[in-house]
Parts: sequence; structure tokens; C-alpha cells
Amino acid sequence: MPYLFTSESVSEGHPDKIADQISDALLDNFLAFDSESKVACETLVTTGQVVLAGEVKSGTYLDVQNIARDVINKIGYTKGEYQFSGDSCGVISLIHEQSQDINQGVDRASKEEQGAGDQGMMFGYATKETENYMPLALDISHKILETLAELRRAGDSIPYLRPDAKAQVTIEYSDENVPQRIDTIVVSTQHDPFDTDEVMLARIKRDIVELVIPKVKEQLSKEIQALFTDSITYHINPTGKFVIGGPHGDAGLTGRKIIVDTYGGKGAHGGGAFSGKDPSKVDRSAAYAARHAAKNLVAAGVGDEILVQVSYAIGVVEPTSVFVDTFGTAKVDLTDGEIAEKVSQIFDFKPFSIEQRLQLRNPIYSETAAYGHFGKAPRSVKKVFESPYNGKIEKQVELFTWEKLDSVEAVKAAFGL
Repeated sequence: MPYLFTSESVSEGHPDKIADQISDALLDNFLAFDSESKVACETLVTTGQVVLAGEVKSGTYLDVQNIARDVINKIGYTKGEYQFSGDSCGVISLIHEQSQDINQGVDRASKEEQGAGDQGMMFGYATKETENYMPLALDISHKILETLAELRRAGDSIPYLRPDAKAQVTIEYSDENVPQRIDTIVVSTQHDPFDTDEVMLARIKRDIVELVIPKVKEQLSKEIQALFTDSITYHINPTGKFVIGGPHGDAGLTGRKIIVDTYGGKGAHGGGAFSGKDPSKVDRSAAYAARHAAKNLVAAGVGDEILVQVSYAIGVVEPTSVFVDTFGTAKVDLTDGEIAEKVSQIFDFKPFSIEQRLQLRNPIYSETAAYGHFGKAPRSVKKVFESPYNGKIEKQVELFTWEKLDSVEAVKAAFGL
């Protein structure tokens, strides 16, 4: 019997995502001026206030208040009527030095013997249902909100948009787990005041359906475009007016959108958040490495849908386990346990090896903090960082290295494909 599956995304102006972006901007600045920085930075945003907390071990000093304000203004919180803006909000820093008890398990005389920064399990997932090997409902949800943000910044076709928004997509699947059609699309977007609620709801629904959705479809393959039928149920701002939003409407915290950040409820999640953490924290780095492995396995033809789990003990170099689930889609004559054993041989999951292979000691994290950490195209960019204490520095870095299909041939060789 056909079934429905739903994923959601949130915009860069959502309170939790503001917090994620501030935390990752701080991380990037620490890494730009001291690549060996150890950072675990949390952010709280609420009406007119930002609170920064966490632990840092670094050879550099930053104007963290100014970095936070720049992020907020870049997102689009620049007006007093939002009750939260980069130029006027208070920024309190409670950041202190990293615990030596934690640091002793991570830093070693030989970097190759670097231990995991924490215990826990991390997951990576990939599926053939989209060109970027991401779950379809989540991919479309991200694209709806990215398109909405582009139109908000352009300011001409939809001039009333404010930064806070959420999107949700429900897809009908066949018994064979193949997408059949898009059943429902939900979009809630913050907006300027309208004269009447009736005019507001009609305008917003028309703009979403007639302007945003067509631009989203243009980004998708012909096969996926065919899933957009005239029978889609749209719920656009279903509660009505959404003028009060952002941190004035809800407090935001770093790490509260871990499902949006990963696979939209597909696969699995180990529970650890990403933003604000340097790569010695395997919550982040091992999740990236597991995605890299899963994506290359699917691309090589080992299976149509693959989940990779890696687990660690704090301060221990080798992972405590590597697990693979092919969901019955394996194209090789091996059990999932046998596949996992080969995966352990192909991919080195030691913390330092992950950092080196994926170039994770670079300031590459701000770009991950909204619209998902996975499914983005790898690319090289020049980034500029300025500090009243450290001067100006330019760095050429590669973003989303864990999305590269650079191990496909090694996987094919190992599995005889």
C-alpha cells in the first residue's frame, strides 16, 4: 500500500538557525586565525538579546560581539520593528576556556593518535532518489526556503517578506519506495503587516504557488518535476498572520534543528548537533565522514540506499564500531556486516584522519549552518576575515568536501564492481 513521508526545513531567519549561524561564524573566525582552535560555542537568541556561551582553547582573541552582529545583519534582521536587529541587540559573551579534563583525551604528542572529542554514535545516509543523493522531501523543503530567501533579498516581486520561515513537504511513495507524487506542501513565512488578513492570505498563497514553486521546479530533474501535479494540497501560513517572528516570536538555540541539518527524518541521527563545534568533536566530523562514505557507496553501486553508523569512546583513537544498513537494496552478494567490514578498510574513521581527508581544520562552517549540512555541491571559495586584534586574512578553502565523489573508484575496486 502506498505511504506518505514528510520532511521539513527552516529558513536562515528562524531563531534556531540564527543561533547556529552565529556559532559557526565564531568557529570560522577562530579557525581562520588559529587552525588548531578547540571550540564548542553555543548561542541563545531572544527579543533584543544574544547570549554566547561555551568553551574555547585558542591562540587568538576575537571581537565575538561584532561577529554576532554581522551575522544577524547579513541574515536580514536590520529593522527596529522586528524587535531584533544586529545593530541594536545586546550581545553577552560567557565563553570560557576548554576543560583540561576533556582536552587531555584529544591532544596527543602525535596528531595521528588524536582521540575522539566525545563518545557517541554518528550516522551518514545516502539515497539514489535525488541527484545529490539526499532524501527528496528534505531536498525540496530546503529549495523552497532558499528560493524564498533569494526573493526576499531581491525585494521586488515579494517585497513584504521577513526573514523567518518554515517549509514542509509530504511525498507519496509506492510499495517499492519510489516517489509517486507530492501530496502536500506547507509554507509559513513571516511578513510585513497587511491591511486585512484576507488580502494577506490570498497574496502570500498566490506568490508562493505562482512565483516560488516554479523557481523550485526549475532546479529539479524532469523526473522530479513530474511529481508536482495539480492535486498538491497547499497550506500557506495556515495559522493566518505571521508578523511577529524571529527571536522576538521564539527564542532560538544552537543545535535544535538536527533533523533539518541532516536527512529530514530519513536514515537515523545519533543526537549530537553540529554548529559551533570544531572537528575534534566527532559529533560533527564523524557525521561528515559517515555521509561521505554512504554517498560514495551509493554512487559506486553498492546499494540504492545506505546508512553508515560510526561510534566512538572519548579519548580513544579507533572507532568502537562501524555499521552499515543497505535496507535490502544491496547490489553485491555480501551481508551488511561484510559490507561494513570492507567500509572500515576503505575509509579511515580515526578523528585526525577524518580532519585531514576532509580538510576540516579550515574556516568552512558558516555555509553549513542553514539549509542543511549535506547535499550541497563542493566548491572552492576565497574567504576574508578581519579582526581588530589579528588584522586581515584571506583564505582559499574548499566547502562541503564530504560531498565529493572521490572514493567511488576505490569502492568499486574493493567490491569488484
